[in-house]
Amino acid sequence: MDALLELSGVSFRPGGRVVLDSLELRLDGPPISALVGPNGAGKSVTLRTAHGLLRPDEGTVLFEGRPPPPGDTAYAGQALVFQHASMVRGSVLDNLKLARHAPGLSRSRFREQALRMLERVGLAALVRAPALKLSGGERQRLAIARAWLTAPRLLLLDEPTASLDPGACEAIEALVRDIAAGGCRVLFTSHNLGQVARLSAEVFFIDRGRIVERGATADFFRKPRSREAQRYLQGELPWQTTSSTPRAAAPSTVR
Repeated sequence: MDALLELSGVSFRPGGRVVLDSLELRLDGPPISALVGPNGAGKSVTLRTAHGLLRPDEGTVLFEGRPPPPGDTAYAGQALVFQHASMVRGSVLDNLKLARHAPGLSRSRFREQALRMLERVGLAALVRAPALKLSGGERQRLAIARAWLTAPRLLLLDEPTASLDPGACEAIEALVRDIAAGGCRVLFTSHNLGQVARLSAEVFFIDRGRIVERGATADFFRKPRSREAQRYLQGELPWQTTSSTPRAAAPSTVR
């Protein structure tokens, strides 16, 4: 049986710089998975490649067993929410209209769906508000609502709560759980290890453009197998000499 998403031997070398290096990633497990690793490890590039926005120099990308569509078109059936949500000038509802994907859907029917979506993400009171005036947390909820409205089978989230306060983070995490409960698979990146522990059941650890470890989230935090993951959880520098003996990951990293 085909995995929902599979990246096999994927390398990406813009200008000769190795960003992804024969990366292997197979998404066939629990509803919510996390992609974690140090800055510059290739997390965001992996999501963009999985979505079809970047084409690898080597290797294959398959979504539901299908290769990417021709040109620079992203996969249908996927949605990607970037770390910094982009909004167009206009109202909150105007921004949701960008998600309209069913040609046969009437304007009135789509408006009904959009208004229900705003209720689900807690933005119904802001339907006519200028999207560019929203707070960071409100913008991110609107971006997720816009993606959710397309009924994706895979939702990719790149640092969905970066720079948000704890209350906004909690609201975003609740939305991610709701989306996954509705049958959509979620793959997200995050440097917030507490968030990774709360949301995901599976972790892919990436380092220098390669997936070096995959496993259940609880196992990853309790006893990471790779030296790279051990050092990451300790907050050590990635270029530390390999002669150093790694310590066990501190329990405080998942609080």
